[in-house]
Amino acid sequence: MSRETEFPIHPQFTGRWSPRALTGEAIELPTLLSFFEAARWAPSASNVQPWRFVYGLKGTPGFEAIFASLVDFNKGWAKNASALVAVISAETWLPHGTTEPLAFATHAFDTGAAWASLALQAHQAGWVSHAMGGFDAAALRQELAVPAGFHINCVVAIGKQGDKAMLPEALQAREAPSPRKPLSEIVAEGRFSF
Repeated sequence: MSRETEFPIHPQFTGRWSPRALTGEAIELPTLLSFFEAARWAPSASNVQPWRFVYGLKGTPGFEAIFASLVDFNKGWAKNASALVAVISAETWLPHGTTEPLAFATHAFDTGAAWASLALQAHQAGWVSHAMGGFDAAALRQELAVPAGFHINCVVAIGKQGDKAMLPEALQAREAPSPRKPLSEIVAEGRFSF
């Protein structure tokens, strides 16, 4: 499938997508850490950097803890990931010169920017990443010892792209880059007019 843009952009944006067919190939730790390094440099309101990442490499207790929290649909394909990552954000921050934490309204927004940076770096390195909302947040919080005041946003599967034939037939049909809404449906000048 060709992904056509309305205006010229760097091909990294249309080249990145979220496959489910993964090979299970091991990922070297320095490679994975380079994805987190890219996330570290994401833009952040007031430079709060609320993002936190907890990962597990395939075959480790950390992987199994994250994997156990996934809904059955996601378990069916994420079992072949090289790493699973919980993407977490701090819900409060401590402004400079203060001692009382304040609610950080943009914690999820900022963490989304960090996740996007991670995904683009993985793509540039020849790996794929697929974010999932289908997981049991309460179970994952307990398994990973995530304290109160932190929100678990998603789980990301990272791996090498495999042949779609390894997926169930229903998923094979969906194993392609998805299109996007036209700009006219997401951008307006001066007033919300959708």
